[in-house]
Amino acid sequence: MPGRTSVRSSTATTRKSAGRSRASASNVEIPDEGPDTSLRSEIAHIFNDAQNTISTHRKLLTLLRKIQLRCYYEQSESRKKKKKEQPEEEFGAEEFEAEVIRCLLRVLNVKKGVTEADRVIRFLCLFLQHALEKDLEKLKPDEGEEIDLSEAPTFRLSERILRTLLDILFPPSESNPVHNKVVQFRATQTLAHIIGHIDTLDDDTFALIRVCFKKLSRHKEQTVRVQAVLGLLRFLNNGGDGEDGEEDDDDDDDVALSIQHRLLDMMQNDPSAEVRRTIVKAMPLNPSTVRYLCERARDMDPLVRREVYRSVLPTLGDFRSLKMAEREKLIRWGLRDRDDLVRSAAARLFCNKWLEDCAGAYDSRPEEEKKPGEPAPPTIEAVAELLERIYLVDRAGIEEGVAHDAMQHLWQIRTDYRDFITSVDPITAEPSKFTHAFWLNLDTSRAFLARSLNDFWNNLNDTTDVRLKQELEDNFPGLEQFAYILKHHFKALSDALRREGEASNEAELEAARDESVDKDFIVQQLLHIALTLDYSPPIGRNQVMNIMRENLSKEIALEQECTKLAVQVLRCCCTTEAEFCRDILEVIADVKDELKDKDNDDTITGDDAEDNESFYSAQSDVGRDDIDSRRKKPKAKEAIDPEEEEMRHQQEIMVYLKCLYIAQCTLETVVKLDFTDSSLVTILNTLIIPAVRGQEAQVREIGLRCLALGSILSKDLAQSNLQLFFHCFSKGHDALKEIVIQALVDIFWQHKSLLQDEPAEEGEEPTPSPFAKPLAKAILRGLRSDNHTISLITCTAGSKLLLFDLLPLEQTTDILREFTLAYFDPDTANYPGVRQALSYFLPTFCHSKLKNASLMAQLSVPIITKLLQHKEDMGEEDDDMVGWPIITAHLADWTDGRKVVNQTQLDIDGKPYTSLEAEEPHIRLATEILERTLGRAVSQDERKPMLTLLTKVYMAPSGRAPDEEALGTLHSLVTEAVETKLGTDATQRNYLTKLEVNLTKRIGEMETATQAAESEAETVAPEGTEIPETAPTEEEEEEEEEEEEEDTMMAGIQGESTRMPLDLEEDDNVEMEDTAQSRIVTEDDIVNSLLASEMDDEEEDDDTTVLASKASRG
Repeated sequence: MPGRTSVRSSTATTRKSAGRSRASASNVEIPDEGPDTSLRSEIAHIFNDAQNTISTHRKLLTLLRKIQLRCYYEQSESRKKKKKEQPEEEFGAEEFEAEVIRCLLRVLNVKKGVTEADRVIRFLCLFLQHALEKDLEKLKPDEGEEIDLSEAPTFRLSERILRTLLDILFPPSESNPVHNKVVQFRATQTLAHIIGHIDTLDDDTFALIRVCFKKLSRHKEQTVRVQAVLGLLRFLNNGGDGEDGEEDDDDDDDVALSIQHRLLDMMQNDPSAEVRRTIVKAMPLNPSTVRYLCERARDMDPLVRREVYRSVLPTLGDFRSLKMAEREKLIRWGLRDRDDLVRSAAARLFCNKWLEDCAGAYDSRPEEEKKPGEPAPPTIEAVAELLERIYLVDRAGIEEGVAHDAMQHLWQIRTDYRDFITSVDPITAEPSKFTHAFWLNLDTSRAFLARSLNDFWNNLNDTTDVRLKQELEDNFPGLEQFAYILKHHFKALSDALRREGEASNEAELEAARDESVDKDFIVQQLLHIALTLDYSPPIGRNQVMNIMRENLSKEIALEQECTKLAVQVLRCCCTTEAEFCRDILEVIADVKDELKDKDNDDTITGDDAEDNESFYSAQSDVGRDDIDSRRKKPKAKEAIDPEEEEMRHQQEIMVYLKCLYIAQCTLETVVKLDFTDSSLVTILNTLIIPAVRGQEAQVREIGLRCLALGSILSKDLAQSNLQLFFHCFSKGHDALKEIVIQALVDIFWQHKSLLQDEPAEEGEEPTPSPFAKPLAKAILRGLRSDNHTISLITCTAGSKLLLFDLLPLEQTTDILREFTLAYFDPDTANYPGVRQALSYFLPTFCHSKLKNASLMAQLSVPIITKLLQHKEDMGEEDDDMVGWPIITAHLADWTDGRKVVNQTQLDIDGKPYTSLEAEEPHIRLATEILERTLGRAVSQDERKPMLTLLTKVYMAPSGRAPDEEALGTLHSLVTEAVETKLGTDATQRNYLTKLEVNLTKRIGEMETATQAAESEAETVAPEGTEIPETAPTEEEEEEEEEEEEEDTMMAGIQGESTRMPLDLEEDDNVEMEDTAQSRIVTEDDIVNSLLASEMDDEEEDDDTTVLASKASRG
């Protein structure tokens, strides 16, 4: 029998060796086994061989089956005759089942990961499956009769094994439960494997096992839950029916639905990633589970996310069965995952599986030529359809769009499609796919295909991908030809926009709007390509420049994204920024002229001055009544209808907004705001400043945005308009506040000197920056705003200012306090964006610098007091507030100096060590807590969380302190706390006592080290040098320099020929040490002693020479 699973082969194991195993290894009580028998030896030998390799399992199955038949059925006559003269042991079914179960019990105490135990369990399940099939063949009834399973020997063996395992997992009496997690794991694993191999079981046993698996799915050990999940999955795949399928269909559906709900709940909420991954791998795909499986693409564990893209989605079938929103989310989540393997799995899913689903419809090959798994021939139609299946038009031009990233992976992975599209006609040597007709008949998918291929071409390496870059370059048209293509599609866009404006009913308007959106998207893709072209040819450059200027100044306004791209292309065509600004000014003038010409055609309102005044009515702060009164002065030939007047006013606003947006794109493009450039100054004075003063909300918003962009480019402009920004934030509406708070942060980030103190004269303190307090006030007001968007923008803006230490200490303290209170405030639970931003900012800020952690330590006590007051004000609603253990854990973590950057490093041996200053924040925090809790004004409710926070403070057991005085103050406070029994429970009192002992020992060590250092300093301190009353003459200085040089030369040989007396007694040593302490040895003394020792050595050498000569003579 196998005493334990082992790699080494052994035919038998004695009871003595089995009894030597540790009692703590298993809680399974093995009954009295009796004497060894030949049956036990045979079965043990089979199981022992089964653990070594799976290649012999089939042979071992046959041997074990023969033993089973010999025990369950009568022996053959021939066998009896051969062994007539030999005494033979007779064994029955009970003995065989007992020996098999006995071998199984030996496996239950083997830990997870031992492959030998897995092989034994697998062998047992294979034997039960094989033997049961043979029994059913043998008991095959006649037609119309049912099989009596009780007559099958293997059925009885399986029932007994299952009952034994269930008794181990759920003992009948709770007096002796099995607590060994290894035994519970192996027993559950064996149950799951048996259920997976045997479908023919008693209905009651089947139902009992199903209930047991549901209970085990809530086990505290994740290894047990994994095996329980595997068992439940086998029930789910079998439909939950029993042996004969006699349950009603409704009952089967209810059982399967119950198991499915349990597994889906575990897949969403189980804390173990292995459990979730097991469910994802084995959960059957059906309409009710697909949505939950796709959700796991956002799982916390990268292995689970990888499993979704590797196993689940490729086997889903045609991806077009998913909704468009689901397809777009899956690709965006996968391609932008933080894990490289998840990104590559998502890219392969898009480029292989999804592309082939689309390419199959365009495969014109005969069916006999198609091979399973072979990709279809490349076609442009397949790529175009694939792009249509995701949000291409709506998302390609914005940050959330993922189509561009997906196409970059497609060109990288599917080289067959790349070669197919870039192929050249062998006869004409022209591109076979990117022909002139292709460019003139672009749709959204083909336009995006060309743009993505152009971006892929520009991202190639110039040195390693020369041939590929040349092939791609040959497929794109030249600059002059591209200018013609661009002009063609701009004209198509203008026609579509005109038809949209002339639509007479809803159906026509909707159709025209869809057409204009598609045309605008096509033009955007062409403009993206235009940004990467070479504009060195003057003819093509002038053509593109004229096309941009013409379309920007047209009466029909382009979309904002298209306008922005057109301005950027115009900048690429201009050689200098001055030329670019002049062109923009001309474009704006052309836009004004378009409106003026239309006014002259429609109405007669006086001379040109009144027309100009009409256009600038939206710019000035003059009211509409004043403008109307001015217009009444000249005699008009006919009165203007009020509706026409309102329509004309709205048209003026739209034109003005178009001019402002062009100016905004210009300011986003230029690098520096040069006031010597008259064009920029004209745009600023005649367009932007009047817009900021205007009364129209839209005009004022975009004007303020333009002014902010100019302030970022010019410090002088920013300094003169900051008060305007603060005023707009305090008095403006929500949309204006969003613009202002973003502008303020960007301005101060660009011009950091605006927040620095102004230098003062000698003897005076520097003047604080006049913008620091208003900025902090604006941030605090924005954080408390009821508008969630303003709160989030303000939180992000304030985080940037604090992380880069742009604000003074006072304002930093106020903002940090409010941020921390907002993080723990239950009201922010409704603002997930704010809480997420703060959850990133607070630990990053505290752990970036040691002074930031110290500042948080200084604020922790007031924060706890404020939170306690807030909790009392909430009353019965305080259940929504974060618990004190979580709050104190966060504060202790944020103030831990060991987690600050560069405060914990590795020494030469690879062991971590902490710097001396890393303890300062927690020393300060402990001091603040004890000073507060030792006061009389503190309540018991306030003292408890503060002392809880104190128990989480880390103090080094030994070593010096960054501030000995601060450590001494803390020691006195801890001593007072121990004497007054400040702790509210035993944990706090024990911690205070331990802290007092630790600090007492540490301070004593520091004092001893200080005294030793002082005594050593007194021992080696040199004598004081007297300062001469009169200045030395030049001759004396020269003599002193010569003496110093001599002293230095002699000092270089200090220690040479120095002899230490070896025959001194201990008393002599003591006297010498006392003498050394009583008289300080100077450098002159050392030199004199060395000279004397050398003279003595010379005399000794002379004496030795004389004696040697005498001896030689003798």
